[in-house]
Order: sequence, then C-alpha cells, then structure tokens
Amino acid sequence: MSSKTSKLTGAKRLEGMYENVWLEFAGLARHYNPVNLGQGFPDLPIPPFLKEAMMKAVESSDMIHQYTRGPGHPKLINALAKLYGPLLGRKLDPESEILVTVGAYESLYCCTMGLIDEGDEVIFIEPFFDCYVPFAKMAGAKTVCVPLRTKEDAKSSADFCFDESELRNAFNAKTKCILLNTPHNPTGKVFSRKELQLIADLCIEHDVICISDEVYEWLIYSGSEHIRIATLPGMYDRTVTVCSAGKAFSVTGWKTGWSIGPSNLIKHLRAVHTNSIYHCSTINQEAVANAIETETERLGTENCYFHQLPIMLEKKRDKMAKLLKSIGIVPIIPEGGYFMMADVSPLGINFDDEDDKSPYDYKFSRWLIKQKGIACIPPSAFYSKDHKDLSKKFIRFCFIKCDKTMEMAEVKFSEWAKSLKK
Repeated sequence: MSSKTSKLTGAKRLEGMYENVWLEFAGLARHYNPVNLGQGFPDLPIPPFLKEAMMKAVESSDMIHQYTRGPGHPKLINALAKLYGPLLGRKLDPESEILVTVGAYESLYCCTMGLIDEGDEVIFIEPFFDCYVPFAKMAGAKTVCVPLRTKEDAKSSADFCFDESELRNAFNAKTKCILLNTPHNPTGKVFSRKELQLIADLCIEHDVICISDEVYEWLIYSGSEHIRIATLPGMYDRTVTVCSAGKAFSVTGWKTGWSIGPSNLIKHLRAVHTNSIYHCSTINQEAVANAIETETERLGTENCYFHQLPIMLEKKRDKMAKLLKSIGIVPIIPEGGYFMMADVSPLGINFDDEDDKSPYDYKFSRWLIKQKGIACIPPSAFYSKDHKDLSKKFIRFCFIKCDKTMEMAEVKFSEWAKSLKK
C-alpha cells in the first residue's frame, strides 16, 4: 500500500468551518418541535403588495425568465438609486455604485474577498453574525475583535457598549477595514451618532474601509434613530453599505441584497461577483424592484411597509419582554432589529455534566428546547474564543413571529411560570 497522504481532502482554509450553531439547533428544533423563537426567519403573512410585486414580475415578459445584467437588473439598480440617493444625501450612479447580490450574505462575501488581502487586519465589533469571521479567514485576514460589554443591570441594547480605548488600540497600520453592523444582531443595539463618529474618525485617521451591514435599517423602534455611517463627513468614499430585501420586506427566501458605495470600491466586489455567482435571479430582482418602487412612492407615509413593520414588531417585542419577565428572565430591550438578548442568570439553573465542555448558554439553550419546548439561540456562537465568556448569562430570542407562534410561546411560558410556583 502507498504511504502517501491522500489528496481526497478539503482545503485547509475551511478548517473549523464545518460545524456551526445553525446546524445543531435547527436539528434540535426538527427533532423536538418546540415553539421556534430561535433562528431569525419571519413566519408573518406576506403583505398583498409583495405577492403582487412577484406576480407582476412573473407575468411581465418572457425575457424576465432569462439572464439579465450580471451586476444588477437595470430596473432594480435604478429603483435602488432612487430610494437610497436621498437617504445617503447624494446622487447615485446605479451602474457603478450599486451591486446586486444573492442576499446580503453574498454582498458581505464580495466585500471580504474583493477588498481584503492576505495579512490584512479586519476589525469586528462583537458579538457578530457568524459568517463574518469565516469570510475574513478565507481571504487570509487576521481578525481583531472589539467586544461590546454590558453595563451593570443592563436593561436596553444601548447598554451594550465598546470601550473607546479598546477600539482605538485595534486600529494600526495593518488595518484594512472594520465591519460594522447597525442595527446590531444579536443585541438589537442601534449605534449612536457619537459612537459612529468615533468609528468614522478612526477610519479616516488610519485610511480604513468601513463595511456597514445595515440589513435591519428599517427596523428602528421608538426613541431610536438609524444613522448611516456613509452620511458622516468623509465616509461615503470609504464605506460599502450592505442591505437586504429579505430583511426589509420580511421575505428571506427571495435572497436578494445589494452593496452601495463609491465606484472605486464597488468594482472590486463586482469582480468577485462576476467570477463566482455572476448573476442573480432575474425574476426576484424584478419583483424587488416593483416592491421598492411602491415603497419609494409612499415613503414617509402611514401606508409605507417600512413604517408599518417596526410599529407591529415593537408590540411583539414588548410582548416577548413580558413573557420573559413572567418567569424571572431579564429582557434586554432592543432598539432595533428583531432579536432580543435575555439574561437568564436570575433563574439560577446549573448543569452538572462535567463531560460537556460547552459554554453555559449552549447548555441552557439545549435544555430549554428539550425540557420547556422553546427554541432560542446561544449567543456565544457570535463571539470570538477570547470573549465567549461575555455571553455566558445571555440567550437570544427572535420575535418576528406571527400571532399564532407568539400565542404558542405564551402558553409555553405560562406553563413554565406555573411550574416555578409549585
């Protein structure tokens, strides 16, 4: 027999990427069939205007079933330029400053592969969505993580804050970019103007690119304001803003996203897109264009879906908080997005399995699914190895759920509350 090492192996750059939190907890949800307040997909009824947007696209032309322009369907990029130009305070060139991608996920992939070289340093504010680091590693980058730490007795997502000195020290001559997420997943934090200005000042001082993941841009609750970092002085020319139709319209299966930024940066994302995905679904892009045209016309009115959705979700957020409080869990009220972090430490639940080396939040989340029939997500999955301990008392819930799901959750929490009184 040959002693040679087999070549039938995967690429070394994929090491550590085969397992993730979604595989385990989606499997547990299928097996135990809990009320699913874990993964962030809506189960809300689709508004009629969105169904009409898709039907109009399907029936518009036989050519809509064929290839379209690779970097973005003409109707969609023009609709995006009309919507986002005023939001960013500038006239956008749809041909060179907008790239349409297969969801925001691909936009983030194109950003990292198109803008980051091997050996570059990339700053992440953690916790962070779990694709950020794998993408950066595949690009050969070194990740530098700056954690959000909670204030004592935290009650609001505004109580998740970075330390200014830690952030300043993260920047150096090797820093190529910082990846910002606001409104933030999983905390629901909406970064303040003061926080964004500090990030902007450091980007300009160190000549750093900002990748701004703003997929929850329309989900802002009372008392908070979403500020686009690209609108701050000197930032448009060094910012790529990433957005999502799936999050904006609660249609995650449409898988359509986009990147907006200066042409000298977008051209690099475009090169990655052209040489990997090349082309997104024409019908989906046509449907999203139809929906955006509708919303642009009624932007700022009570009929606008972007206005109606956060009002509806704020009520669901408050109901979720009430359910958590009913059994002694402390909700951290989000300023934006549709996730809620919750402090479970007041329950005093301990796990004695010494063979299980998982973080506490993983143990608690598994227990919650198996014993209480409620699915959540352990947020330590969104932290680097050095900072996982910061999440040990938290779990994450999703509240973009239909009334039926929320009513089922209410039953589960009521049963749990009754059991605590025995």
